[in-house]
Amino acid sequence: MKVVIMAGGRGTRIAELFPDIPKPLIPVDGMPILEREVRSLAAQGFKDIILTVGYLADKIIAYFGDGSQLGVKIEYFVEETPLGNAGALFQLKEKMGEEPFFLLNADAAFDVDFNRMLDFHKKHGGLVTLFTHPNSHPYDSGLVIAGNDGKVEKWLSKEDERPQWYNNRVNAGLHVIDPKVLELSLKNLEIDPLTGYPKGKVDLDRQILKPLCGTGKMFCYDSPEYVKDMGTPERFHQVEADYKNGVVQAKNLHNRQKAIFLDRDGTINKYVGFLRNIDDFELIDGVSEAIKKINQSGYLAIVVTNQPVIARGEVTWDELHEIHRKMETLLGKDGAYIDGIYICPHHPDKGFEGERPEYKFDCDCRKPKPGLLLQAARDFNINLAQSIMIGDSENDMLSGENAGCKKTVLVGRNNKSLLDVVKLILE
Repeated sequence: MKVVIMAGGRGTRIAELFPDIPKPLIPVDGMPILEREVRSLAAQGFKDIILTVGYLADKIIAYFGDGSQLGVKIEYFVEETPLGNAGALFQLKEKMGEEPFFLLNADAAFDVDFNRMLDFHKKHGGLVTLFTHPNSHPYDSGLVIAGNDGKVEKWLSKEDERPQWYNNRVNAGLHVIDPKVLELSLKNLEIDPLTGYPKGKVDLDRQILKPLCGTGKMFCYDSPEYVKDMGTPERFHQVEADYKNGVVQAKNLHNRQKAIFLDRDGTINKYVGFLRNIDDFELIDGVSEAIKKINQSGYLAIVVTNQPVIARGEVTWDELHEIHRKMETLLGKDGAYIDGIYICPHHPDKGFEGERPEYKFDCDCRKPKPGLLLQAARDFNINLAQSIMIGDSENDMLSGENAGCKKTVLVGRNNKSLLDVVKLILE
């Protein structure tokens, strides 16, 4: 499978630190960032690489050569004139053949289990798979809006009007693309009759990917793995620190993860009994700071919540998802994010007006049973023996114990706050 890495950017914002070095060769803890990425790809079996280069291309070519010293084959496409971040793809189309290819952005530091992402792409049968993740600043990032089946419905740029409440889901600049997409895109691009290629610059997001929204042909691959832009001095220093501390490599889902599981009502938001109205959802003081500390610690932050209001017919799935979008929006405004949300909609007791009988049975996921935690562990390769359950009820504690968590901690009401507990855990 071919991998195309866009490595032609100038890196103008970070030029004050490295004025004469192309961005892909900026050293991070003693090794150029692009070399780290190529080594990660090679270790996973992806060794057929094309670099699209422009600014200071000769330095990049001189450094990597044919790639043999890294155990890969590297070809180059040199943009003599800027083609945008997708124009080169049309001139490389014949090299791609008919199989999907990875398209990666060298502007970001990443360490990702690409085989896992490729399996997702094949399973879902789309033309494009976007690597999406939550980040600490969704309020000024482009957002990807997807359905519960992962199909992309809308793509909101930073300047676009957005809904009041939204999922913290951001495109990370890593893609699996079927070459058929390029053929489809030609219909909407002005073509140079002499070359047969699009005229001028082609923007990947606006001209190739966004038109696929709502077609059912583009999917989100949500993952908590490490992908971070290092385009500013501040972000560069953070990326370098993360490499030095082993955070980048550890987040690759090929490696076992550790998680802090969080109950919702009474742990994250103020307890109001059965929460039926979105206006009653209010974060507990200090929760955003606590979850931000989890985000920075290397633990995944996973919400596991019983929501019998679904089975009781008191809240619809759409209403529940909107409540969770409010939670993600409020946390995101404070620089915090959730890596995953797992919901049990079941309730074994019958006799409620408007109840939904399809959810009225004794399931394996309703806490104190461990089903929600076990499913998260399968999805994110979590080592439960290194993970922690935090909640405000005895059922939360039992679910953590039943799942094999190393520790369970009670919070809320007469106990310590989530922030106090997280500080103690991470000290």
